Amino acid sequence: MVYYVYVLKNNQGRHYIGSTKDIKLRVKQHNQNCVTATKNRGPYSLIYQEQFDNKTMARKRENKLKSYKGNAKFKKLVEVATPSSSLV
Repeated sequence: MVYYVYVLKNNQGRHYIGSTKDIKLRVKQHNQNCVTATKNRGPYSLIYQEQFDNKTMARKRENKLKSYKGNAKFKKLVEVATPSSSLV
């Protein structure tokens, strides 16, 4: 099974980092206010995603990206990220 780590961005420039096995459904859930962490803060656009072969690897990468959030590494990652909504 394939797992994804993703970065979302809303109109205010806020980012959300998460992981899932169904990225289309998860982005939809974020935008329908079904996720507590992003409720009433959307709409969100998918700006970055990575694919992994298992959940453990995806969660490790998710936590690593969250540790970068707000610093130069994260800013560099999202600067080069292009909107990938066409990938959803």
